[in-house]
Amino acid sequence: MTDASLSGATKPPAKRTRSVRFKLLAIALLPTLVILPLLLGVMMVRWNTKFDALLTSKVSGDLTIAHQYFTHILENTGEQIQALGQSVAFREVLANGDAAEVDGLLAERQSKLGLDFLYLSPAPGGTGSDQPNADWPVIASALRGQSMTSIDIFSNNDLAAISPDLAERAHLDLIDTPNAVPSTRNAETRGMVVHSASHVELPNGQNAALVGGILLNQNLAFIDTINDLVYRQSSLPEGSQGTATLFLDDVRVSTNVRLFADRRALGTRVSSAVRKTVLEDGQVWLDRAFVVNDWYISAYEPIKDSYGKRVGMLYVGFLEAPFAQTKYESLLILIGAFLFVAALSVPIFLRWARGIFKPLERMANTIGRVENGDLSARTNIDQVQDEIALVADHLDDLLDQVQERDKRLRAWNDQLNERVDARTSELREANRQLEATTRQLIMSEKLAAIGEITAGVAHEINNPVAVLQGNLDVLRELLGEHAKLGDTEFRLIDEQVNRINLIVTKLLQFAKPEEYAGYVERHSVAEVIDDCMPLVAHLLSRADINVVREHHSTRLVLMNRTD
Repeated sequence: MTDASLSGATKPPAKRTRSVRFKLLAIALLPTLVILPLLLGVMMVRWNTKFDALLTSKVSGDLTIAHQYFTHILENTGEQIQALGQSVAFREVLANGDAAEVDGLLAERQSKLGLDFLYLSPAPGGTGSDQPNADWPVIASALRGQSMTSIDIFSNNDLAAISPDLAERAHLDLIDTPNAVPSTRNAETRGMVVHSASHVELPNGQNAALVGGILLNQNLAFIDTINDLVYRQSSLPEGSQGTATLFLDDVRVSTNVRLFADRRALGTRVSSAVRKTVLEDGQVWLDRAFVVNDWYISAYEPIKDSYGKRVGMLYVGFLEAPFAQTKYESLLILIGAFLFVAALSVPIFLRWARGIFKPLERMANTIGRVENGDLSARTNIDQVQDEIALVADHLDDLLDQVQERDKRLRAWNDQLNERVDARTSELREANRQLEATTRQLIMSEKLAAIGEITAGVAHEINNPVAVLQGNLDVLRELLGEHAKLGDTEFRLIDEQVNRINLIVTKLLQFAKPEEYAGYVERHSVAEVIDDCMPLVAHLLSRADINVVREHHSTRLVLMNRTD
C-alpha cells in the first residue's frame, strides 16, 4: 500500500457551490440597501400620493367655501329684493302711483343693497316691452308669482340698456394666455350678472317683477371677499398665496391672480385642459393647473345660468411651489436620513458579516489544503469564542486526529510494505529454487532417458565389437605367420575397436555414473580431458571447432574419474 492509496481515494464529483460570502453580504446588505430603499420608495410614493391628495382635499374644501359664499350672494340678493318688493314702503309708493317716487325709492335701495341695477318690470304705466330683456327666465318666473335668482349672461347691449357704465365695466381686452384654446376674439364685452326677480302685484292688479342684479365683471370686492374667506392669514405656508377667480366662459372677468406685481390677470384665459373638463364635460377640476404664469393647486367648478347652460367657472387655488418645495425638502431629509443611517449601519453589518464568512473561508481553505495533502493545515482562529470559533476548534481537533491516524497508517503501511517486500523476496527465491529444481528434475529425467538409451546403444554396440574382436583374433590364428603381412591393418582395426570400447565405456559412465562411481583418486587433468574429447568430437567437428590443448600442468588433481 502506498501513500497515494491512502490519500488518493476517489473523490466525489464536484458540486456546484455558491459563495457564503455572497450570501452573508446579501443577508447583511439586502435589508438596508434593497428592501429598505424599496419600502422607502413605496412609502415615499404613497406619502407623495397622500400629500397630493391632502392638497387636493384642501383645495376641494376651499372650493366648497367659495361655492357657499357664491350661493350666499345669490340667495341674499334674492331675499333682499323679495323683502323690498313686500315692504310697506314700497307698496305705499306703488299705491301713490307716482313713477318718479318709485324710481327714487328704487335708486335709494339699489345703493343701500349694493346692487348694480334695480327696476320694476313692467314699470307703472309701461307695457313691458320697453323694459330690458323682459323674457329672462328669472323675470318670467317672477311674473308667474315665483321669485327666482340665478346667474345670467348679459350682452353688452343689455347692459347698456340698463346703464352705460355697466357696459363699460364689462368690457375686457383679451390677453394671449399660454395653454389656452386659440380664439379670434379680442375682447369680452358680455357681463356675468347675479340676476334676481321678485313678484310684485301692482295696485291695478297687474303682475310685475322687481328685478335687481349685481355685475360680477371686475367686481373686485366680491372676489377679494371670497379669497379672504377661503385663505385667511397664515392659512398657507410662507411663500404661498391663495387666489380666487370668476370666469365668464374661459375668460377671467374677476380675479386676484396677478399678471404683474400690481396688475390683476383680467382678460386672461383658462388652459384648454381645464376648459374641456369643466365647461365642456361639466366636471369639477381638482388638480394642479397652470394659472397665468405659474402652477397652482386648483379647483374649478362650472357655473350655470338660468337657462341651465354652463356659462362660466368659479376657481380657487393656491401656489404649488411652496408645497412642492416643502415636499421635496421632506423627501430630501428622509433620503438624507436613510443615507446617513445606511452609512453608519452598512459598515457595521459588513463587519458582522466578515466576522462570519472570514472564519468560514479560513476553514474552507484549510480543508482544501488538507485535500491537497497538507495535513498540518489548521484554521487557528483566535477570536471571540462564538459558535463558528467552536466549530473551527473542533475542526482543528479533528484534523489533529486525522494527522495522527495518518502517521500511524503510514507507519503501518511502511511495515506492511517491508513485510510484503520480504515475502516477495522469499517467494521470488522460492520460485527461483523451484524453477531450478524443476530444471534439474527435467534434466535428470532427460539424462535418465539418455542413460537408458545410451546403455541400450552401448550394449548393442558392445556385442558387434566383441564379435569383431573375437573374429579378429581367430583371423590372426588362422593366418598364422601370414598375419604379419597385415599387421598395420590389424593394428588399425584393434585401435578402432579399442576406441569404440572406450567411447562405449565413457558413454556408460556418463549415462550411469552410479555404476562406475569409484574412489577419489589423483588423476592427470590432461588424461581426463583426453578421455572426454572422444565424447564431444562429433559436436566439435559439426560446429567446426578446433580445440587446442596445452598441457602445462604437472600436478595431479584429486577427483572421481567417472564424474
